[in-house]
Amino acid sequence: MSKQSKKVYFFGGKKADGDAKMRNLLGGKGANLAEMVNIGVPVPPGFTITTEVCTMFNQRGRDFVVNEIKREVEENMHRVEKEMNARFGDKDNPLLMSVRSGARASMPGMMDTVLNLGLNEQTLEGLSKKTGNERFVWDSYRRFVQMYGDVVMGMKPANKEEEDPFDVIMEHLKEEKGAENDQDLSTGDLKELVKRFKKAVKDETGRDFPEDPWEQLWGSVMAVFESWNNPRATYYRMKYKIPAEWGTAINVQAMVFGNMGDSSATGVAFTRDAATGENIFNG
Repeated sequence: MSKQSKKVYFFGGKKADGDAKMRNLLGGKGANLAEMVNIGVPVPPGFTITTEVCTMFNQRGRDFVVNEIKREVEENMHRVEKEMNARFGDKDNPLLMSVRSGARASMPGMMDTVLNLGLNEQTLEGLSKKTGNERFVWDSYRRFVQMYGDVVMGMKPANKEEEDPFDVIMEHLKEEKGAENDQDLSTGDLKELVKRFKKAVKDETGRDFPEDPWEQLWGSVMAVFESWNNPRATYYRMKYKIPAEWGTAINVQAMVFGNMGDSSATGVAFTRDAATGENIFNG
């Protein structure tokens, strides 16, 4: 495949497909990740879907885009699996992914993100064995269900005055259990919380929460492309004179795990976001 026809660029291992000069195509984050790999900085592997695909999405829609990039995305996912020695959707040795925007101009917090893609009823058991921390895994899952429900399935509050339906459910469960903080909930409580979250998704949207990791991935990718034109992103672009036709790239990257238990200095569990290094706390 020629460089000009590529729509998906791998980064990880010892050599990335792109480099720092490709900011317009890979976005700021994607270009930086590629350059980090090229200069020898250890970076969890992943791939960048280009800004040109975002333009294609805006012009031709979801189905056209999926058909155009499906093979490249699958090929690059296999490269990530090889680097991570894990498999996306595998019940015994699951690989989790994050999906993040990455425009050529910095737009902090304006677009959407989905973390921990690949969690489902099957991979939960394998990840619990892999981490040795069942509570951590179920807490990550309930966070994923909430994030995906908000970002992809349209349950995000329309404004700051509206309550997040998932937050309401969680507060009700905490009251029932006499739990003051999120971390006071047991593994069993978190399982019940996920059950209630999924029921809320079904009741609100008429759709079941997706178990298939690939359905989760495609839903997340398209939701992040859609977020390029959400009200806050549109306002930000207008304020800072960022052309709408630039679009955003999308970075799909392997998730890695940090300290997951009481033996850590903080006594908390977290997932480290590999693209930014930030810790996603899980109680």
